[in-house]
Amino acid sequence: MALPDPEPGLIVRYDYLWTHEAAAGRDQGKTRPACLVAATDPSVRPRYVVLLPITHTPPAGDTVGIAIPARVGQALGLDDTPGWVIVSEHNIDEWPNGGLSPLPGRPDTFSYGFIPPGLFAQIKARFLELARARKGQSVRR
Repeated sequence: MALPDPEPGLIVRYDYLWTHEAAAGRDQGKTRPACLVAATDPSVRPRYVVLLPITHTPPAGDTVGIAIPARVGQALGLDDTPGWVIVSEHNIDEWPNGGLSPLPGRPDTFSYGFIPPGLFAQIKARFLELARARKGQSVRR
């Protein structure tokens, strides 16, 4: 079981911990698809990654998300329910980490593939915009 290299735009299956769950004292979340938006230099150990959750729940209130077009979700092998990459919160974790899981029914595969470059550029730009404005939240795992 080889883990993929942590490259921006990669979609992995990950035990994502929402900020409200961490604030309530939880240390585990729900395993879900997550978009890797950044990784530290491969020569630095430990190596860290920034992961954004993918959810079926439409963004509301202060939550900001980028919709995943149906054709992109299908190409990645996600289910048919509409999904969003949430850019207003993230997890920071070591790579590799114990929160990574194989895809359902594919015990040797940990990645769905990559978000298309144009969509990833939108995700990254909005994530960075919120981070610069200090409007994003994070959980360090």
